[in-house]
Amino acid sequence: MAALPAVSVNGMKVGTAPQAYLESKAVKDTRVLISDLCRQFYNLGWVSGTGGSITIKAHDDSIPKPHQLILMSPSGVQKERMVPEDMYVLSPDGSFLSAPSPKPYPHKPPKCSDCGPLFLKTYEMRNAGAVIHSHGIESCLVTMLEPLSKEFRITHMEMIKGIQGHGYYDELVVPIIENTAYEFELTESLAKAIEAYPKTTAVLVRNHGVYIWGDSWISAKTQAECYHYLFDAAIKLHQLGLDWSTPNHGPIQKFKGVLGSGGNVNMSVKAKADAIHEHEPLRRCIVLDIEGTTTPISFVSEVLFPYARDNVGRHLSATYDTAETQDDIKLLRTQVEDDLEQGVVGAVPIPPDNAGKEEVIAALVANVEAMIKADRKITALKQLQGHIWQTGFENNELEGEVFEDVPEAFEKWHALGIKVYIYSSGSRLAQRLLFGNTSYGDLRKYLSGFFDTRVGNKRETRSYVEITESLGVDKPSEILFVTDVYQEAEAAKAAGLEVIVSIRPGNAPLPENHGFKTIKSFSEI
Repeated sequence: MAALPAVSVNGMKVGTAPQAYLESKAVKDTRVLISDLCRQFYNLGWVSGTGGSITIKAHDDSIPKPHQLILMSPSGVQKERMVPEDMYVLSPDGSFLSAPSPKPYPHKPPKCSDCGPLFLKTYEMRNAGAVIHSHGIESCLVTMLEPLSKEFRITHMEMIKGIQGHGYYDELVVPIIENTAYEFELTESLAKAIEAYPKTTAVLVRNHGVYIWGDSWISAKTQAECYHYLFDAAIKLHQLGLDWSTPNHGPIQKFKGVLGSGGNVNMSVKAKADAIHEHEPLRRCIVLDIEGTTTPISFVSEVLFPYARDNVGRHLSATYDTAETQDDIKLLRTQVEDDLEQGVVGAVPIPPDNAGKEEVIAALVANVEAMIKADRKITALKQLQGHIWQTGFENNELEGEVFEDVPEAFEKWHALGIKVYIYSSGSRLAQRLLFGNTSYGDLRKYLSGFFDTRVGNKRETRSYVEITESLGVDKPSEILFVTDVYQEAEAAKAAGLEVIVSIRPGNAPLPENHGFKTIKSFSEI
């Protein structure tokens, strides 16, 4: 292993690596890939004027990702004219292993990307496989739409599905950090944003551009294309006077109010700015339980549960060979195995597939009926129930029920710019079905997202911490959680959320001196 001189280059140390590794196919292919991608990105307007950059790890199955070599494009060069030999090769700790040779005038002396410290910080914090820094005009302009906002938010757009961990109904939240005179000065604020938004795969830089990363170069590129599409969509919707951050993308409210404003949404621009200076949040979120909060307990216990119980066998028989049902069965098998080990009452062994479809289904039905009777809040049961109810809603055998004050409250909160989410032990599919098929019509247009037990148990504080991190609020107290269950209220309160307990017909009584504010109707919020 021949060592390179121990000098500092552009603030980074020079290191060593076996010559064979530096000349490996993985490194050579990555050099070519970066030059090819930069030409594509130039044509998209992401790296024009020598701006923007890209870094990719040289993938090798025999080397763990944290130990793979890093390749970066140079700084201050015509990105569309780069060749593979122009790339820098760095060790995992950021030491230079290989640098390009100088070119004659008018080319400048070679210099590694000014984004280097930010790229390395992203690799360190997210174990990424590639990072793209784009100067695309969409990523710049979108940060100017709301100059005081620290986030970009958008929901109910098909291309959100291209962002890791997101679906069509989810709200995509991208943090925005303020620009600085020099790129490396952004490193600390980038790191803080990555830490504060654990689910994000991008950070916007106001009046500058965006950093986007993924597990691989394909993931990073795909997400970069989706992000730019969504930024462009928000800009165009803004030009049309439409609100990109709400589910139905209706007309932008002239001035958005705040929770507790008493319905006064006609805030002046000065009052709005004053509220910001006083640290009053412009965006607040409401997270709602379903059973006993938006929907009568009787609907769940006397309609939904019996329907699922009575149709388990029919559903499994009709859909047994589908991938969806096989996935449900796999989850149930795992759950039942755990139940048998723990001696859970009602759990019976599920025979192997070769025992025959009828025997397998009979055992599944017995286990599901026992789970429903015990009202267990487990993912395996909730996922299957959601698929059974989907059939019921599609066949018009079921219709979602909500309290009469719910639709009006949803509409009011939407007009105030308040984001509303659902958190229920029922699957996200079941939640969407219930609110999408009510006697008041489809209420999903007022909802920004859905959380289920995949986030965690509703009686555990960590679940509400996870929701807080997902919503990207500055403080947990900016979220109002409404539930009918005392233990859930306690868990949410411990996580710092504001909590109100719902008192509805059929709800269980609360302990004396429970200490929570209570309401009998959403009109009281």
